[in-house]
Amino acid sequence: MIKVENIFKSFGNLKVLNDVSLNIARSEVVSIVGPSGAGKTTLLQIMGTLSRQDSGRVLINGIDVSSIGDKKLSKFRNLNIGFVFQFHNLLGEFTAFENVCIPAFIAGSDRRQTEAKATELLKMLGMQHRMNHKPSEMSGGEQQRVAIARALINSPSLLLADEPSGNLDTRNRDELHSLFFDLRDKLGQTIVIVTHDNDLAQRSDRKIVMIDGQITK
Repeated sequence: MIKVENIFKSFGNLKVLNDVSLNIARSEVVSIVGPSGAGKTTLLQIMGTLSRQDSGRVLINGIDVSSIGDKKLSKFRNLNIGFVFQFHNLLGEFTAFENVCIPAFIAGSDRRQTEAKATELLKMLGMQHRMNHKPSEMSGGEQQRVAIARALINSPSLLLADEPSGNLDTRNRDELHSLFFDLRDKLGQTIVIVTHDNDLAQRSDRKIVMIDGQITK
């Protein structure tokens, strides 16, 4: 599903990734752990095509995304990769339902089909009672569920999450972690999660440990 080959990345004189290679299988839930500054988020951003490496290759579904131009890459990202971040990044002026629909509208999807799928996703995630609420009217856990529905609206083959439970209380954190595995079981999602949460890392199919820009285990 994902093949990362010999990735190097530096910011000025700071070497952040040093010859990183890994393979991730379809429908696998993988956690990336390690101390702050280990390069975890940078690796996730490169896998998600949000950042480009200095050298090396990233292949997603056999496509070398390293060689795609910016315009085509934006379209590829919109259709194939869903993102979930620590701070939700929902648009405050729109309702939960509207936030979920936006990526599909950007992709040019049919409005009626998009709205039907957004409704289905929000129901699946237990958020049907919040569809017409704006982010300021929802709890952190509810906002994160809306963010996940938004990430799934274009049926991406890959879901990337960066500290998705970092701002949640214990109950919402546990529910969110279980949700990732439900998504894998129901939708066949491939999920890569950067986390400091050891419980989530231990539940994953595989735990990758990074230190000083390299995979150590």
